[in-house]
Amino acid sequence: MASSKSLMNLLTFTFGSAIGFFVCYLLFSIILEEQVKIQPHVLHNDPHGQHSADTDNNQLQGQMNFNADAGQHKDEDKNIAEGLYHKVKILCWVMTGPQNLEKKAKHVKATWAQRCNKVLFMSSEENKDFPAVGLETKEGRDQLYWKTIKAFQYVYDHYFDDADWFMKADDDTYVILDNLRWLLSKYSPEQPIYFGRRFKPYVKQGYMSGGAGYVLSKEALKRFVAAFKTNKCTHSSSIEDLALGKCMEIINVEAGDSRDTSGRETFHPFVPEHHLIRGYLPKTFWYWNYNYYPAVEGPGCCSDLAVSFHYVDSVTMYHLEYLIYHLRPYGYLYRYNPDSSKNPEEQSKNEALENDQKLKQKPSES
Repeated sequence: MASSKSLMNLLTFTFGSAIGFFVCYLLFSIILEEQVKIQPHVLHNDPHGQHSADTDNNQLQGQMNFNADAGQHKDEDKNIAEGLYHKVKILCWVMTGPQNLEKKAKHVKATWAQRCNKVLFMSSEENKDFPAVGLETKEGRDQLYWKTIKAFQYVYDHYFDDADWFMKADDDTYVILDNLRWLLSKYSPEQPIYFGRRFKPYVKQGYMSGGAGYVLSKEALKRFVAAFKTNKCTHSSSIEDLALGKCMEIINVEAGDSRDTSGRETFHPFVPEHHLIRGYLPKTFWYWNYNYYPAVEGPGCCSDLAVSFHYVDSVTMYHLEYLIYHLRPYGYLYRYNPDSSKNPEEQSKNEALENDQKLKQKPSES
């Protein structure tokens, strides 16, 4: 009788433990799953590591038309920007894939890509409806340089005479074309040069970060395509940006300085908060050792004329579109002109004096 009671107690204890373990397992699984879902950006301590296209959980189902309220900005003076649009012609090609056309590329198409003089979406497969150019390559990180080579060859064969500069961007990169045109307006497209976020390892003159995007002059594109026909450059590595940088050095294409007149960076390999918030990127992170120029964290990180940000999910794509092209502080006649003065304080004083003179010249209202 005693042994039966002991056996029953043992079975009860075992059954209870099993139930308790199972319940704990479920609870921990739910908690861990939620933690993974709320991670906004996964940073990998490898400049050539996993791409955010594989881990983007922040997706939108449809496009948004952010130009519907254009009438609100009808009184703005866009003469300089519109003049540069016709003077500095930029062809943009966006690196994407069949799996990302609806998840990512269509949001690029709905936002910043509309300001390119010409935009092409480059994929491994053709899609006539989107449309996307089929490069007849495989998908995967080991195919990125092949796609880059073939994309630039396609652009050279079909659109070389349609633009002066040729921009490569990812489908999770946001580009401010107006600021890029200002930067490029200082240079001739006949000069062998290219711009981007300049990294320093492995290449003497440095190379441009693939994620932040880079732009080739007309002469640089011509030399790049010719280099593969003469075997000066080959597909020597699957690491797209580094391999392209090595080729550029071989064919004497200069790695240009894309910083603004105050020495602040314009191309950015991460989203704004990663650069703006001090301590966001740990000092052990690869980024601090890769920058060609000393990297700055906090407000001094980024130019007011920033050109690009990377790892931008579909939701943030529209955040940036609104903040850059739609949000306006009341009472400002214009923003600063970096070309008018190298001294911001002197420039502010001059602008204040000009505004004061304008107010004094106004006839008094009856």
